[in-house]
Amino acid sequence: MAEVALALPLADEVRLAEEAERHGHRVVLRASGAEELASRIAASGARIAMVGAEEQYLGARLVAACDSAGVRLVVVGAGDASMRRVRRLGLLDALVPAAEWAAVDGGPVPPAVGTRPAAASAIETRAVPIAIAEREDPAPEPAAGDGAPPARRGAVVAVWGPHGAPGRTTVAIALAAEAAAAGLAAAVVDADTHAASVGPALGLRDEAPGFAAACRLAASGELDVEELERVAAVRPSRHGRLRVLTGLLRASRWPELGARRVEAVLDAVRDWAEVSVVDTGAPLDRDEGLGGELAPPGRNDAAVAALLAADRIVLVGAGDPIGVGRLLRAHAELHELDGIPPVDVLVNRVRPSAIGLNPAGQLRQTFARLGGIEDPVLVPEDRPALDGAVLQGATLVDAAPRSPARLALRRYATERLLGGDRSLRRLA
Repeated sequence: MAEVALALPLADEVRLAEEAERHGHRVVLRASGAEELASRIAASGARIAMVGAEEQYLGARLVAACDSAGVRLVVVGAGDASMRRVRRLGLLDALVPAAEWAAVDGGPVPPAVGTRPAAASAIETRAVPIAIAEREDPAPEPAAGDGAPPARRGAVVAVWGPHGAPGRTTVAIALAAEAAAAGLAAAVVDADTHAASVGPALGLRDEAPGFAAACRLAASGELDVEELERVAAVRPSRHGRLRVLTGLLRASRWPELGARRVEAVLDAVRDWAEVSVVDTGAPLDRDEGLGGELAPPGRNDAAVAALLAADRIVLVGAGDPIGVGRLLRAHAELHELDGIPPVDVLVNRVRPSAIGLNPAGQLRQTFARLGGIEDPVLVPEDRPALDGAVLQGATLVDAAPRSPARLALRRYATERLLGGDRSLRRLA
């Protein structure tokens, strides 16, 4: 039995309330529209909210309220016109039609059609939104061996940089948000064992289980898409919902993020999100001491494991004389690791006051001459926009969409990182 909340046209409300009883469910709340349902859903005890697709019954505030309360959102009667609005809310790609109570009773979610993998459409938020279209028989899935291509797995991007707060977390969040805004199922993962800050930067509550919980589940062999969805937080946005695996609440718990655990989690997130951006800690050095099987886990193992497991690394440095020197040394240090994926160099906080006239030209010449680095990504300084985003607990996409820093990150994400291809062939 499930507790159900309803916000529907009267005829549909009466019909579904009667059907709920026949299916053994209990209607705990009937709301006149999206605003009333959003204000009462948390206290109602409902596990499922069945709503109409019209604007009166479905809005961004309701989606956020259901996410926060962990309520499953089922959109009823979504035809072609209303499905476009449903997508604009960031809920899902088009789904082949399904019967309402098959979805509510826990039956299989119909596979997605369009550009996203089926797995992504079924895990859009913790509330697992589902669209119910006209009553038709679902399209049959191709049988194994029919020549159907295997489902593509998601890509992992690791963001790393040297000491000195060059903006690793800011860049990681921004790139994940740009992927979400492009219509992809995106996640940001905080694997920093020294100073985790993704959660606070996005205004998320500290009690979210996050990445450490995913690592513990991976160690016991219990980590799957459903568990990832459970331990993740969700940052609602007007431009696409962002999944978040928050970092360690206390840095002293770093042993929970062992290398094998990190590798297992990042392998699992490929089935959970189309793009996962990992924020890593600065140091890569290993403590010298015991070797072989008796060697204790290293605090920096999580960062190294994330870098080696990624499809691409974004190396972030600050655009000032000290930051440039650190970035060049970090670039050399990074290439001492065996088997690293392709590396993009991103210079953050570029400004004439720190470099002089024509900072972009000077930086390009310096990196080409001293590091053999061609065409680094240059992100201009925009302190008011970045401060505003942190103050709001929001991404740059939401807080300052026209910020020069945001536009530079968007250009890199869409033109180079994602390659303009939403099907996301492997980034490497």
